[in-house]
Amino acid sequence: MVELAEKKRLKIHFPKNSRGQVTIFIIIALVIVGIAILIYFLNAPTEITAEFDEKNPRGFIQFCLEDKIEETVEIVSSQGGSINPENYILYQDNRIEYLCYTDEYYRTCVVQQPLLKSHIESEIENEIKEDVINCFNELEESYTRRNYNVNLEQGKTRVELLPKRVVSSFDYVLTVTKAETERHDSFNIVLNNNLYELVGITNSIIDWETTYGDAETTIYMTYYKDLKVEKKKQADGSTIYILTDRNNENKFQFASRSSALPQGYGVEGVAI
Repeated sequence: MVELAEKKRLKIHFPKNSRGQVTIFIIIALVIVGIAILIYFLNAPTEITAEFDEKNPRGFIQFCLEDKIEETVEIVSSQGGSINPENYILYQDNRIEYLCYTDEYYRTCVVQQPLLKSHIESEIENEIKEDVINCFNELEESYTRRNYNVNLEQGKTRVELLPKRVVSSFDYVLTVTKAETERHDSFNIVLNNNLYELVGITNSIIDWETTYGDAETTIYMTYYKDLKVEKKKQADGSTIYILTDRNNENKFQFASRSSALPQGYGVEGVAI
């Protein structure tokens, strides 16, 4: 009993108004946290847009189009050279164009894109065409908003696969006048990509397919030390070839169906 009385005597009693003070402190803390979160989001990085510099219109076009060109090159490379493949096989949810094909058994395939390099260049040109127009129109409007007199002569868009690079050129001429007149042309964007080399090796593999019905891929990896060539046999007699540059992971993949055997003949190494 003495111990219980002692505990009651030592029990601390807070004044009633202290609870209200604690509540106020909690509210203030929550307000401070809320303000900190708001400041963070206001200062968080936002999506970067093309920044206009009236002295550097080429930089504006580079910024505006570079990602689109890179994305288009990746799509074309992953689908056998076409934006919208028509004669294709599905492989890991990708439509991969047949670059050499026959629907008959035992027969070697027929080349489907005899001018593969030109076809790829045309595919990229057509895919970026609308973006090119929009970016140059945006550039023209940016000068107009700064009280320039602007004359924009639209021209052709050209894409070239060259050794170790993809070059996009735009035959546009921009003339702007304010205190003085400036003329800008020779707009181009260079993408570091060795699609040119991968297409050359692809053509060589297709030659094997049309002649022998198959290709010996180890030869290429022996000669090109930085090249990885994968050959994925499919159940219907098709073959998926995947060429990858080990240095930069640039890739080109395509399909072939040549000297196919009817199912049941024990095709080894089938990869679905």
